Amino acid sequence: MIKEGRKAPDFELPATGGEPVRLSALRGQTVVLYFYPRDNTPGCTREACAFQASMAKLRSAGAVVLGVSPDSLESHAKFRKEHGLRFDLLSDPDKKVATKYGAWGEKLMYGKKVTGMIRSTFLIDAGGTVRKVFPRVRVDGHADQVLAALKEL
Repeated sequence: MIKEGRKAPDFELPATGGEPVRLSALRGQTVVLYFYPRDNTPGCTREACAFQASMAKLRSAGAVVLGVSPDSLESHAKFRKEHGLRFDLLSDPDKKVATKYGAWGEKLMYGKKVTGMIRSTFLIDAGGTVRKVFPRVRVDGHADQVLAALKEL
């Protein structure tokens, strides 16, 4: 997993906003980059909705929120519409970006080792440096943890 204090790996991924998102194009803004396993699953839905519920506070702190999963843009578009999400979801079907960040790999699921998306969040400052890493995120209360970390920047 990418360590705090390191430059965030640049990437470009297709996004629900219509145009691909390139991380380096967001320099000057703080980015909340979160990786999640799948659209419309209970945990992923709670996480996305919590970020949406905190959107006014996140934006007032100068943050842009981006969610990344291997799902297609079509799946993301339905997920956004169904839950009223007003931030971009990025499609990483080959998991290259997730792998760069260490968000794709071995994890335990129901006591069994599997390879998959490791729910994690990276707080990237305006200069492109990873300032905070939330590895193996627990969904409940996570948006509040991110807001608290933003206040410390």
